[in-house]
Amino acid sequence: MSNQAARKNTRGLRGLASLPNRIRDLEAGLLENRQLNRRIAELTDIVTELLIPIADRDDAKVQELLAHYRATTLGS
Repeated sequence: MSNQAARKNTRGLRGLASLPNRIRDLEAGLLENRQLNRRIAELTDIVTELLIPIADRDDAKVQELLAHYRATTLGS
């Protein structure tokens, strides 16, 4: 095997060795993305829950939902 072929082979092996780290990083990024998407869905639900009572002029329900939202999300 020539020097050039040996160097190419060594680079390929280094690339393979880094795959577990790259996969771990990609999986961590995927998990973070899923958590953010879930959070967006939760916030969308909260906004919907707030808009309906506001439109119905249900101030007690609005205050209840806001209190629940503040207790469960702002401290998180």
